[in-house]
Amino acid sequence: MWEFRSMTFWRAVFAEFFATMIFVFFGLGSSLRWTPGPLNVLQIALAFGLAFATLVQSVGHISGAHLNPAVTFAFLIGSQMSLFRAVFYIAAQLLGAVAGAAILYGVTPPTIRGNMALNTLRPGVSLGQGTTVEIFLTLQYVLCVFATTDERRNGRLGSAALAIGFSITLGHLFGMYYTGAGMNPARSFAPAAITRNFLNHWVYWVGPIIGATIGGLAYDFILFPRMRGLSDRLAILKGTHTPEPEGPQESRGDPIELKTQSL
Repeated sequence: MWEFRSMTFWRAVFAEFFATMIFVFFGLGSSLRWTPGPLNVLQIALAFGLAFATLVQSVGHISGAHLNPAVTFAFLIGSQMSLFRAVFYIAAQLLGAVAGAAILYGVTPPTIRGNMALNTLRPGVSLGQGTTVEIFLTLQYVLCVFATTDERRNGRLGSAALAIGFSITLGHLFGMYYTGAGMNPARSFAPAAITRNFLNHWVYWVGPIIGATIGGLAYDFILFPRMRGLSDRLAILKGTHTPEPEGPQESRGDPIELKTQSL
């Protein structure tokens, strides 16, 4: 496949690994309890949102800055990237998240580490309620990602990075009180793997995947349909479509905007 032989592809895969590692390191680090008392929800929400916005701005032009298996899955079912690329992206995201959590665990004093399990169902929240909350949290996030990175929006205004960061912040401001606001299976998997605590972990995969699927399909097939035939969609999924020329395409005088590298 052309992707396997392309240095652009491997740079994108590394960008997903590297950026997810940084995102998890800063996001989880902001949620550690250094003083007694309840967690500062605003601090955590802003830390996750600002970290993600920074990384979208940093690597969005390289890989699309998915940093989330649910987002990658949404782009896959929307026929916006090949299955081959999606598999490597998800693997890179999971490995990067575990690396970030492991580094954070190593540099944090044992008395502060706790279990690093930010994603736990709050008392009184059932499995069904938690899954439903995760669906809605991820739905609004993926809808924002699809809308702000859509290359067909010639007249869009503002920063895609900030919009996506605000979406992450919004999710945490609400979801922290229910599930800890997963919204990202890699981010939830990392501390669970480090601490070997997978209690109710499936909620943080099933909810985001369903939410991402609904958000992606709603945007691409209902709100702003992509007029592609079945043969074109299959070609993209198989990776047999004609690749874009490698290297940056923007002129020096134009602002660089986030684009998914799969189109």
